[in-house]
Amino acid sequence: MSEQIKVLLADDQTEFGQNCAVILKKYGYDVKLSKKDGNDVLLRLGEEKPDAVLMDAFMQGLDALGVIKQLNTLKLKKRPLILLMSAVNNPRLEEELLAAGADYYFLKPFDIDMMAQRVAQLTGWNIAGGNAAAAATDNELEVLVSDIMRQIGVPAHIRGYHYLREAIILSIRNNDIMSSVTKLLYPTVARTFSTSSSRVERAIRHAIEVAWDRGDVDILNSYFGYTIQTSRGKPTNSEFIAMISDKLRLKLKIS
Repeated sequence: MSEQIKVLLADDQTEFGQNCAVILKKYGYDVKLSKKDGNDVLLRLGEEKPDAVLMDAFMQGLDALGVIKQLNTLKLKKRPLILLMSAVNNPRLEEELLAAGADYYFLKPFDIDMMAQRVAQLTGWNIAGGNAAAAATDNELEVLVSDIMRQIGVPAHIRGYHYLREAIILSIRNNDIMSSVTKLLYPTVARTFSTSSSRVERAIRHAIEVAWDRGDVDILNSYFGYTIQTSRGKPTNSEFIAMISDKLRLKLKIS
């Protein structure tokens, strides 16, 4: 994705909001500001049609949950990435907002540079000054990953095959994404296939289980070594994705 990413930032009055805008612009984003008010956010969403919206979980007029629930009424051609921030450390609240449709939840205080990078990772955009471009094209990576998955024994007709391939490619492109599998990798894959993070996680786990039941032991051993020993069992989703992506990254000499 080469065109500039438009971000609607719902915080035009505070010093924190201004700092966020400055840093996002530094990374090359087209930043639009709105009031810290859910009703104003909805109005600006319809006008600006941003790629992503960054807003506080609690706002005047209408909170973030209310904004998310009313998104469909705007009839936008493309649903924006929903990024929420809050100083409230409440796992139940976070789960509720993510289940309602939020894509990421930042707990204040957080590093604004990290936030700018998260937006890029979730949208698939190469930010200014960001990670180096991969040596292989998307088509080349798809072919390489597909070939490895075929060798390992992951059937191409199951959903987990496609989710797993996308997750591996994302990891090759950006190794940092593996540090946040649940909050970043799964949601990114889910957005690509218009599904939920939990379905992505379950489908990938099923794909790995099928490969372990039907795959060639020698090939599995060549990729995963000790992880296929009976005493340890099959690798976790994270281990599987990390091992395959690491081998391909080294092969392609992607830094």
